[in-house]
Amino acid sequence: MSKAIPEPVTRLIEAFSRLPGVGPKTASRLTYFLLRAPDQLTNELADALRELKANTRFCSVCHNITVEDPCGICADPERDHRVICVVEEPLDVLAIERTGSYGGVYHVLHGAISPVNGIGPDNLKIRELVARVEAGDVDEVIVATNPGLEGDATAMYIQRQLASRDVKLTRLARGLPVGSDIEYADSVTLMRALQGRSAL
Repeated sequence: MSKAIPEPVTRLIEAFSRLPGVGPKTASRLTYFLLRAPDQLTNELADALRELKANTRFCSVCHNITVEDPCGICADPERDHRVICVVEEPLDVLAIERTGSYGGVYHVLHGAISPVNGIGPDNLKIRELVARVEAGDVDEVIVATNPGLEGDATAMYIQRQLASRDVKLTRLARGLPVGSDIEYADSVTLMRALQGRSAL
């Protein structure tokens, strides 16, 4: 960056640029917005970031983001713990919960198999999923990975890992557009995809 820009400004622009979906122009706009913003706003943002890192963790059961362990969904006796919906990211849990049509529990993989990006099965929470199924009392595993090459590869790998277990394996119906992410699907499409899931 130019020497005309003070180092703290440059550092914040570079920090924002490392966030997904934030390019250099957006990073610059956010930085200059915060420079002009009241101190209260910037302090609240800084406090929220510190609290995010200090007070959140991953649920030891489903690996979703939580403050308490286990998370509220895993600890809820009203949920059907015999049905596990496997998703790639915590945002996918939110998307499915918005439909109001699913009453089971979740398992968050934290990604999908992607050899191009150096992500293999060992980088995901697949071993933990197999352990949950092997522990018993699971009737169905719904594989709700994103439609597309990476999501399909992940679904096939999970199918192979669970093939010898006594559990029903299903996949979300293809009401979701190929190449899209579950977190961006509308509630009706997600609800129909859940209702129309098919055996793997």
